[in-house]
Amino acid sequence: MPYIDVLRQVMAENNLSQQKFADCLGVNQTTVSQWLLGKKKPGYDSILLLYEKFQIEPNLLFGLEK
Repeated sequence: MPYIDVLRQVMAENNLSQQKFADCLGVNQTTVSQWLLGKKKPGYDSILLLYEKFQIEPNLLFGLEK
């Protein structure tokens, strides 16, 4: 599953808007929007927070395991 789908799934499961998701990760809403459009990928700090807050393994985030 591509990282975009993983992020959308996390947002849906946790009932988070782009702004609330951005707040959880310490980024701005524009950054989340760019991730969801595939224009950018989450950086190291955001990947770490995704793991800590939502238990998303980095390998899953980037499609390296199912």
